[in-house]
Amino acid sequence: MPLTKRRRAMLLATGVMLPLPVLAGCSSDDDGPPPRAAWDIASAPRSATSGTGTLRWALDTAPTTLNAFQKTADTGTQRIAGAVLPSLYTLDARGRPQRNGDYLTAADVTSSDPKQVVVYKLNPKAVWSDGRPIGAEDFQAQWRALRGTDEAYGTARNAGYDRIAKIEPGDKEHEVKVTFAKPYTDWRSLFTPLYPKSVMGNPAVFTAPATKGLAVGAGPFMVREVSDGSVTLVRNPRWWGDRARLSRLVFQAVPAEKRDEALIDGQLDLAEVDRATARRIRATAPDKRAAGARQGSSAPDKAGAPEPSTGGREAAGAEGAATGATGAEGGATGATGAEGGDTGGTGATDKNRSQTRALSRFTLRKALDSAYTQLALNGTKGPLADERVRRAVARAIDRKALAKLVLKPMGLPSEPLGNHLLMAGQPGYKDHSGALGDPDTNAAQSLLADAGWRAGDANRQKAVDGKTDDRGRRHSAPTAAATDPATGGATDGATDGATDGAPDGATDGATDGVTDGAMDPATGNASGSASAAATHSERRSDAAPAAGDAGRSGRLGEAAVVRKKGRPLVLRFVLPDDRTAAPLSTVGERIARMLEKIGVRTEITKVPSESYFRDHIATGDYDLALYSWPASAYPATDGRPIYAKPQPAADGSLVVEQNYTRVGTDQIDQFFDQALSELDGGASRSLVSRADSRIWAAAGSIPLYQRPQLIAMRKGLVNAGAFGFATPRYQDIGFRR
Repeated sequence: MPLTKRRRAMLLATGVMLPLPVLAGCSSDDDGPPPRAAWDIASAPRSATSGTGTLRWALDTAPTTLNAFQKTADTGTQRIAGAVLPSLYTLDARGRPQRNGDYLTAADVTSSDPKQVVVYKLNPKAVWSDGRPIGAEDFQAQWRALRGTDEAYGTARNAGYDRIAKIEPGDKEHEVKVTFAKPYTDWRSLFTPLYPKSVMGNPAVFTAPATKGLAVGAGPFMVREVSDGSVTLVRNPRWWGDRARLSRLVFQAVPAEKRDEALIDGQLDLAEVDRATARRIRATAPDKRAAGARQGSSAPDKAGAPEPSTGGREAAGAEGAATGATGAEGGATGATGAEGGDTGGTGATDKNRSQTRALSRFTLRKALDSAYTQLALNGTKGPLADERVRRAVARAIDRKALAKLVLKPMGLPSEPLGNHLLMAGQPGYKDHSGALGDPDTNAAQSLLADAGWRAGDANRQKAVDGKTDDRGRRHSAPTAAATDPATGGATDGATDGATDGAPDGATDGATDGVTDGAMDPATGNASGSASAAATHSERRSDAAPAAGDAGRSGRLGEAAVVRKKGRPLVLRFVLPDDRTAAPLSTVGERIARMLEKIGVRTEITKVPSESYFRDHIATGDYDLALYSWPASAYPATDGRPIYAKPQPAADGSLVVEQNYTRVGTDQIDQFFDQALSELDGGASRSLVSRADSRIWAAAGSIPLYQRPQLIAMRKGLVNAGAFGFATPRYQDIGFRR
């Protein structure tokens, strides 16, 4: 289903996830196998499973609603909906919509002139759990609730539904005929999930909290119980498809920071985890333990290279040694080697060995997730309002180095992402980064000079936002925190390879953003969805630069700093500040060093993670920021609100929808509008491709890499793992006999 109007922004805090791009100018074919690392599933025949058992699957927070179309819906809501409600189309490993035969025998565009008409032929066996056949009245109720004409529903998105003119029964039994007022290329995104008319026909039921449950469904499972911390599903006795191989499916809320403890205590069977936990699990494999015994604490095996710590330490061994981590914390990177597997290293304890045994009951599944991390450049005002400055910043960024930093340590393909709207492997994917240009320090400096920013001006300094404080003041000497390689000051060359382990930007897998999912900009909750129409604000945060970061400007020699009319070019780089944000901080530190090479200072400001999106990204209170977006199988629909040109409102504010960089053009909007109305799939993809090229050229957001998806899975569990783009087939998940 499309994520518009309020596509969730997954904030970076310890790691990030997404699919693999290809070289500039290359494209992915529509057919063929998925790209490497598109998914990592423990596949097995249904007959090989026991046909019973309870699976405990971790969520970051308990869902506040079971309605995927509510504003507060999160990834947990979607996951539950996928198991208990009709999905007319699912996604394969390449992110391509596939007709779901459990619900549809056919679905086709039967007419495009004078109106687009789609006829859905329903599976005659498809019934709701109360015994009523799924029919046209359910389609009608969902359309009326989501078309955006009734404020009582307060829907999070209505993309596509607002283009429908009418819905009626088809000419034959079990047919539903949908007539569109305007052509809609992404019609397959509609009615997934499909809710019964008892939910969609009543605003009070539509907006009911999760605790009310879901009385009627039509999936292999049905909702049995909703508590404060979990949602329990059981088999649907009226399910007509393949019988679920699990007797119960329990979604448990376990915060990211407590997930490793829950795994060790045996409370979970399947969970997305951060990098540290992933390395600990990987270290329990027999070959890893042997490697640890042979190599000792100073030479971890290549796949488990050291990862930056919260303080941004990027020198080899920094995470283990500088933080005082024992083997239990260091995993395979091992400050002591204890977690390398009961090797008897210094600091090994009975507790460590017990934890290692507990984690050895799990395997690690890893893939490139269907989300990507970007560097956002706020183009509202200040230096970045000038496209030349944005392009200069973008051309100073070595995206390949950042992708390698994040992905290589986990053994994942480490190419940067070359597209804002499609992931590598999706039909129509092309690397359009050439519209901006390759990293080039000289070219970046020329762009700055053309915009009036030049090095060597020793005139009176003034902060770039017009304030008279000393944000751009002279520093007599670089601070220790700014120059010590152990604390984040190592040069790019010194840290290359040793730092191949930063996060992707939205909390490593299970902790993407504050936890492992989407953050609500209105509430700061990780279970929310992004604001549909954020209003531009001039408000500035009073958050202070983080310790060790305030002196970053002093690392740049006064002669090297670029200035305009005596003012230094200082950009405020806002990052979330919590334990799970360590990898994001490391990526931010690396970017700051890259910008220093072209004479641009950054003032890194750490703010509370719970308010990072709500108070800073959505309001425009930043110059530079890191956050990530989920990818989509329907880029024409889901991409437009993210990259649409902001429009002035009647009260003088700026309506940005989800374009939090505030950078857009009329041409980009035109390409999206044309793509949405083009029913020829190839032609629509071509228009999306042209839009992406223009988005690159505007330099408002710079895709960096696809986020890694790291999954801890109990041994013996099959047909589950790191799904990537693919829709889970819940009825096939089970435990081996």
